[in-house]
Amino acid sequence: MSGVAAIIVAAGAGKRFGQPKQFAYLRAKPVLEWTLERFQAHPEVAAVALVLPDERDLKHYRLRYPKIVDIVRGGERRQDSVWQGFRLLNETAPEIVLVHDGARPLAGADLISRIIAAARAGGAAVPVLPIEDTVKEVRDGLVAATIDRTRLYRAQTPQGFLYGVLATALEAARRDRFYGTDEAALVERAGLPVTAVPGDARNIKITTPVDIPIAEALLNALED
Repeated sequence: MSGVAAIIVAAGAGKRFGQPKQFAYLRAKPVLEWTLERFQAHPEVAAVALVLPDERDLKHYRLRYPKIVDIVRGGERRQDSVWQGFRLLNETAPEIVLVHDGARPLAGADLISRIIAAARAGGAAVPVLPIEDTVKEVRDGLVAATIDRTRLYRAQTPQGFLYGVLATALEAARRDRFYGTDEAALVERAGLPVTAVPGDARNIKITTPVDIPIAEALLNALED
């Protein structure tokens, strides 16, 4: 397959939220459906691999989002879930693979496009935002140091990769039984470059219940 495929990772248990956050309602529909709509509508995304706690809902999601090519049950950790989703793309091998959190319902088309372009040009790309707060290192309840934040950034998704780059990074991590906090970290570990792309402050991740009204306010602002 030429073009772009997205792995939407939505298999988490939502321990901090109190329930699977991807299925919590944002306005009148689940967070995950807001996320899927973003990728269904994007003209460059040709296919979506969806990773869920239970893969039996294929017919329901395919009817609503025709770009979904398959659904798979997630693994024990997020990285295991990404691997499961990536395996769904092995036969078609798209040029670019995007990996996105199902609980980030507000990823804009412009951000998705910029990540695709940067991944195509450099092999791997991650959206980042500068850290604005002062950062402290704490040990045993005491401040050990104040960290220089000028080179520190928060990573978002979607993260984008040439198919071969992500395959190399995932396979190396599985071989070495290494777990990273995101896919960009696996690519870095493999010694490959990752381009930092300006992120979007509106592209929040639903993590706790307080994030739902924040997301609703952001949706209102986007629609004004």
